[in-house]
Amino acid sequence: MTDAAPARPALPDDATVDRRDIRALLRVMARLRDPESGCPWDVAQDFSTIAPYTIEEAYEVADAIDRGSMADLVDELGDLLLQVVFHARMAEEAGAFAFPDVVEAIVTKMIRRHPHVFAEDGGADQDAVRR
Repeated sequence: MTDAAPARPALPDDATVDRRDIRALLRVMARLRDPESGCPWDVAQDFSTIAPYTIEEAYEVADAIDRGSMADLVDELGDLLLQVVFHARMAEEAGAFAFPDVVEAIVTKMIRRHPHVFAEDGGADQDAVRR
């Protein structure tokens, strides 16, 4: 008997994509939501039906932090990221926006909220930021 790890299932479309690459998760969600070959439960969901799961996952992230469990935190952050990808996928299917738009929106917001870091003049010190 060997202690070999069980084989991991192949990713849809391109098994060569690194599982640490966000594109792998986007492809998994696209496959789950495929009306022809996806998961019936995932296909049936909408924004309102998965909203409670999104909230639950955020609480589970906070719980892992409170317990100081990095192993649980990495898992729960993945679950929360899945919720973001799930919402973005449904929005893409509706023609509203896609995951890259979510990324662009948060990058733009973070730059706008941190002019002390991203300003061309080199930014401000910590006391100026507090004001």
